[in-house]
Amino acid sequence: MELAELRAAHPEHWAMATALRMLAVDAVEAAQSGHPGMPMGMADVATVLFRRFLRFDAQAPDWPDRDRFVLSAGHGSMLLYGLLHLTGVPGMTLEELRRFRQLGAKTAGHPEYGHAPGIETTTGPLGQGLANAVGMAIAEESLRARFGKGVVDHRTFVIAGDGCLMEGISQEAIALAGRQRLSRLIVLWDDNGISIDGPVSLADATDQTARFRASGWAVLSCDGHDPQAIEGAISAALETRRPTLIACRTRIGFGAPHKEGSAAVHGAPLGAAEVALLREAYGWPHPPFEIPEEIRALWRAAGRRGAEARAAWQARLEALTPARRAEFARVMAGEPPRRLVPALTRLKARLSSEAPSLATRKASELALAEINAVTPETMGGSADLTGSNNTLTEGLGIFEPGNRKGRYIHYGVREHAMAAAMNGMALHGGILPYGGTFLVFSDYARPAMRLSALMGQRVVYVMTHDSIGLGEDGPTHQPVEHLAGLRAIPGMAVFRPADAVETAEAWALALTAVRGPSVLALTRQNLPTLRREHRVKNLSAMGAYVLAEAEGRRQAILLATGSEVSIALEARALLQAEGVGTRVVSMPCWELFAAQEEGYRRRILPAGPVRVGVEAAVRMGWDRWLIGERGRESRAGFVGMKGFGASGPYKDLYAHFGITPQAVAETVKSLL
Repeated sequence: MELAELRAAHPEHWAMATALRMLAVDAVEAAQSGHPGMPMGMADVATVLFRRFLRFDAQAPDWPDRDRFVLSAGHGSMLLYGLLHLTGVPGMTLEELRRFRQLGAKTAGHPEYGHAPGIETTTGPLGQGLANAVGMAIAEESLRARFGKGVVDHRTFVIAGDGCLMEGISQEAIALAGRQRLSRLIVLWDDNGISIDGPVSLADATDQTARFRASGWAVLSCDGHDPQAIEGAISAALETRRPTLIACRTRIGFGAPHKEGSAAVHGAPLGAAEVALLREAYGWPHPPFEIPEEIRALWRAAGRRGAEARAAWQARLEALTPARRAEFARVMAGEPPRRLVPALTRLKARLSSEAPSLATRKASELALAEINAVTPETMGGSADLTGSNNTLTEGLGIFEPGNRKGRYIHYGVREHAMAAAMNGMALHGGILPYGGTFLVFSDYARPAMRLSALMGQRVVYVMTHDSIGLGEDGPTHQPVEHLAGLRAIPGMAVFRPADAVETAEAWALALTAVRGPSVLALTRQNLPTLRREHRVKNLSAMGAYVLAEAEGRRQAILLATGSEVSIALEARALLQAEGVGTRVVSMPCWELFAAQEEGYRRRILPAGPVRVGVEAAVRMGWDRWLIGERGRESRAGFVGMKGFGASGPYKDLYAHFGITPQAVAETVKSLL
């Protein structure tokens, strides 16, 4: 629909959509930075969605049974900020819009979760929001099956752009959604055919609608500037029994006299001259950021649309038994069940008593059996490595269209979508997600893992086959740089437990103490139980602790993680036999150790003794503990990997690469 026709045929809609457009134009112009084209192009779609369909109460934007709205095309963030302001979300003031993209503003360049109510997820890296929305839709299905439609009964709407659909994660996400028949997921595609470089056709010839159909989606289309057509398409989408893509044909920078439909309006201010012409074309004589009261009133009414539904929902919630109501409140608040830590403590006691030789991936399975039995909000899964990751425990059931009470997802070979979907589940609330793959394949999931940390979401990544200890699969599967890379992500807790007891402790911390995401790096090979005296206290909570003290004068400290802690203990025995007093420090989580008070760190790593780190990975990061924290370069060494691994039995590989008790002892003696 052309501008003049739209303005004449739908004056009220036009006024509301134009207010949304002009807020975006004015904010980008004020910041001299941003992306005005997408908000200008999708304002009609967003206006119809918020005015006619989205179940949303602006005065209670965190209402648990609200419809979720995800702006996957996060570069168009002013569309979201404008919607939140116009509908009356508390805190999203006109002043915040004036401060778009300024330091400390709620209106960051791309939407950031936690900056303001109504921002459901952090988007900007294209495709992530779409995949988050798949996780949100999974969470809704799961919680509806558990608590009933009276308490959980909502939809997830997404605005995605051409860039979102070009990113590889989009195929992983839509294939997962199609297989799961997530019928309450509706994606509104801003089909404008323009990217930063120019026409999408420069780089892509994909028939997107055919791709979605092939992935099990219903596909609809509409003129993205015709409010009646948009309303008809969304109404039809509500009736499908599959996830739905609506291809909204739009013109980027709609109405800009010289820039509409071009890359020039994608990621730069329009410029004063073009803005003046645009105001004339829109019939919008108002100064920047000024919204006439009659238009603001229309938007405020849209913001109140969900108030009645929220009140009815609250009444249904109150009608639940006190226990069921308390349980719903608990899981939505992300509070762990009281039985969780005692269950894992009992497991620790049993493991210390029985002292099994176990791979830590198997120990993780034992911990998960206890966790899943008392934590009904867990939702597990694996990227096609269930038998290797040991992530499926008895009684979970498989989450699928015929069993929404199942708590285990077969993600297929889709590590990236798995991680992003788990972010969506955590953001939705009520679900505690964990998912498994090999540590080396964290490369495939890393962008979403970074966003887990940026958003502070409790997502647990079960990463098995954590070193050359996996053996014969060789260097393509043997991680050497991955621990350093994951430890480099701010807010990511990386656990590498030394035995079954530390594994149980790591799980307890990941689910109760760590507020953001955790990685559990776990072995394929069996390890001895090192902690044979039961302690109720979670020693791993300190990040590092003395596992074995020096006998006699302390001359050396061995610091190790995971499978190399037992090697360090054997090296200690060799050194003690030669009169070299040696302390062994197990370091299951560097991040937790770094967070301890200086006094504790000094007690664990006092000045003076030689320090040697032992880890079947590269040295990067280790100098913080070997040379920093009162250490000295001349008295610090490292036994680990200097390059990639090799294919062969794991014991041969440890010998070949010199990660042995003898090598550790010799390194210590060379530094004395």
